[in-house]
Amino acid sequence: MIPDRNSKPAGLFQPVINPNKCEGSGDCVTVCPYQVFEVVRMSDDLFHSLSLLGKLRARVHGRKTAATPNADHCRACGLCVKACPEKAIRLQRSG
Repeated sequence: MIPDRNSKPAGLFQPVINPNKCEGSGDCVTVCPYQVFEVVRMSDDLFHSLSLLGKLRARVHGRKTAATPNADHCRACGLCVKACPEKAIRLQRSG
């Protein structure tokens, strides 16, 4: 996909993932032109912080979740927000 021509400078916004909703489908990884995302196995600390529904969802999906190791590369094009089937991603202004 071609990024939106209205995308912002890198680092101005960052994607925030709601781990109670994320099922680790990887759609964000596929559509992101800036390699911001990866799918990882949820840490024990993160898993234990989830709601009951979040824990059930995580177990069903192998405790996979999206992570943002390159959040500073985000240019807020919004492709990840649109692609996420669980609506688990939002963009937040950095700082």
